[in-house]
Amino acid sequence: MAQKYEQGTPCWADLGSTDLDASVDFYGGLFGWTAADMGPDAGDYRIFRKDGRQVAGLGPATDVARGSSWSTYFAADDAEYTARKVEEHGGRVVVPELDVMGQGRMAVFTDPEGAFFSVWQPLEFAGFELANEPGSVTWNELTTSDIDAAKVFYQEVFGLSMRDVSMAEGMTYTLFEAEGRPVAGALPRDPAWGPMDPHWSVYFAVDDCDAAYARSLDLGATKVMPPENSAAGRFAILKDPQGATFSVIRNDPDFSI
Repeated sequence: MAQKYEQGTPCWADLGSTDLDASVDFYGGLFGWTAADMGPDAGDYRIFRKDGRQVAGLGPATDVARGSSWSTYFAADDAEYTARKVEEHGGRVVVPELDVMGQGRMAVFTDPEGAFFSVWQPLEFAGFELANEPGSVTWNELTTSDIDAAKVFYQEVFGLSMRDVSMAEGMTYTLFEAEGRPVAGALPRDPAWGPMDPHWSVYFAVDDCDAAYARSLDLGATKVMPPENSAAGRFAILKDPQGATFSVIRNDPDFSI
């Protein structure tokens, strides 16, 4: 287990899909991922790899109401202790902590506003083997109906610190920091965006946002937001053919926060 993720750092993402084979085809065509089936003992879970390195997971969607969706996993030193902290601070345990074939322990929660998130306590497997490079996860972002409550919750559960930064058009963006390093972000939901449940978003780095957006549409995705520029880089939001929302971004190498 060469990699090490500090507690509260996003360390893994997986997709719960209503059609596993179709998801393999889509993300393979978009990012060049391959998929290895871990077999029936693993619940038909699959591991996506980019250039031989593990970048994400894939399993059957288990919540009919949610359908297909991407999940963000945070590193946790102790999944059982984290579950207690979640409940103490107004969150809900959706899936209690469980062992995953000797690789680690996981659990699934919602925060007080209803955003789903997961934790991973590593044993043999730490998490991403490739991140922040094209074709891999580069950022995780919370959209919430109560940003102040979210700050308190994630600080109490993971020991993260919070830092607000001013962005374009007077917007305030909250950085979640571990050991002084930004590891995730959060922003309040804008009513102009329409009905939207609180949720964690997954951003994938790409070399060319417009090309990745067009390729996604060619592969059967639907647009949520076409490419636009931001301080962090040019990004777009889409739904894959099974309905899971994801984002692609060409990071601005000169951007710093």
